[in-house]
Amino acid sequence: MSKLFWRAIKALPVIVAGSLVAANASFAQSLNETKVDSTLQQINRYQDSGSNRSMSQVTNVNQLRDVSPSDWAYEALRSLVDRYGCIVGYPNQTYRGNRALSRYEFAAGLNSCLNQIERLIASSEAILREDIDTLNRLIQEFEAELATLGGRVDNLESRTAFLEDHQFSTTTKLKGEVIFALADTFGDVNDEDPTETTFSDRVRLNFDSSFYGKDRLRTRLQAGNVANFSDFTGADSTRLGYDFDNGNDIELTDLHYRFPIGDSFRGYVGTTGLDIDDVFEVSNPILESSGTGALSRFSRRDPITLRGAEGAGVGANYKIGDKVTVSALYLAETSDASDPDSDGDENGLFDGSFSTGAQVVVEPFESFEVALTYVYEYQEGDDVNLTGSTSSDLAKNPFEPTFGEIDTRAHQVGLGVTWEFAERFVLGASGSGSFARAVDEDNDAILYTTSLNFSVLDLGKEGAVLSLAGGIPPRLVKNEGGLEDEDTTFLIEALYKFPINDNILITPGAFVVINPDGNSDNDTQFIGVIRTTFKF
Repeated sequence: MSKLFWRAIKALPVIVAGSLVAANASFAQSLNETKVDSTLQQINRYQDSGSNRSMSQVTNVNQLRDVSPSDWAYEALRSLVDRYGCIVGYPNQTYRGNRALSRYEFAAGLNSCLNQIERLIASSEAILREDIDTLNRLIQEFEAELATLGGRVDNLESRTAFLEDHQFSTTTKLKGEVIFALADTFGDVNDEDPTETTFSDRVRLNFDSSFYGKDRLRTRLQAGNVANFSDFTGADSTRLGYDFDNGNDIELTDLHYRFPIGDSFRGYVGTTGLDIDDVFEVSNPILESSGTGALSRFSRRDPITLRGAEGAGVGANYKIGDKVTVSALYLAETSDASDPDSDGDENGLFDGSFSTGAQVVVEPFESFEVALTYVYEYQEGDDVNLTGSTSSDLAKNPFEPTFGEIDTRAHQVGLGVTWEFAERFVLGASGSGSFARAVDEDNDAILYTTSLNFSVLDLGKEGAVLSLAGGIPPRLVKNEGGLEDEDTTFLIEALYKFPINDNILITPGAFVVINPDGNSDNDTQFIGVIRTTFKF
């Protein structure tokens, strides 16, 4: 058995500590080398504070919930709003008039009024002479602060012009993700450990294009050499959540478009990589992502209702008020949807493997969400996979031992719950069942799966997350066409996501699979991982 993995785990604290020390040293040097004007510092602090975020223009003083006619400054506020419209309030419709005000904040407000009065003069609006005299006195009093603000604006305009001249595209943003991962399995298969410690990578380049601000065309290029551990352990439940191996060749894996219609409707259309979880709510926000979420494939999302025949097709979300969202989709396997051959196997968008279904998401109160999902699957006999490659071979294709490659239909129902409470804790749970039938044969099969996860946010550092997860990967409990799983497989996972900074995340963790492939005769498998994710 390889010792390299355990040596890496022992060295992890030293690596992390070294990274933190280097980062701190670099930061301190930057502070010493950069001398920022004190006036600009104060304005920056004001701009970074909550008092200057998400402000909204006030057109009537009655919009401010904490201002009443009995307030001593009510008439002054009303006059400024009615005459010049240069007062702003907070998003919750408050003014917070009792809060202390710095000279720099006053200068920012004064500058806003000056700009508004300039616009009024340009449009030939009448301005009171006494107001102009008052403004002139204020301009003299706050000359230094206003000059600093003007310099700040000029600097921002210059930087904006430079970015516009040198930008990659007027419509497209590049977002990248790179994974470096150290991983190994521990557990015998046929009386020997089948794997060595691996060091592998996965690279994603997302080109996100928007043509009118609220839509998104995603084009993803991907390459990687992360091995599929089931090829060595014989159990899909040992697969990593981010595995992808094409020999690090560049491959187009996603091409789909998301667009809104009005305030309540969102549509989806895609030819490659448009998956069920792109349209439906996953109800597992902490562990969903392959790059920063769960380490195991099973713990990322429900494997029965949120994995299946997918890749090309359409979908939609429709919001009913603030608490209910209804979604629907029709997706076909990409390889089938693009194949027009009508003389061979079943192909095309409507004559091959496909998934169609609907989901209702209800948020009865803030931070609590319930999702009910139904999916109807039709899968061709040469590629039946009812479990999303997370469980036993029998559960994946229940009818193959008796009938060989036979087309399969399945009605799949799932329930997911997410509860974020006390600002630092997230609880997620899901369960689903699949009721499958062999086409042209009077044989049925039933599968089920359950999972539970709990996360603690900001543990040890802002942005750090400790997560514990576990559950039963899909188990075949009824099969009139063949064998059933002899035993129940259990998976337990623990991971700790530690951000070095906004762009680097280290995630050490491990998961254990008990009764792999639904058979207690198989040795328990332990999978240890140190995953580093770079985002840019």
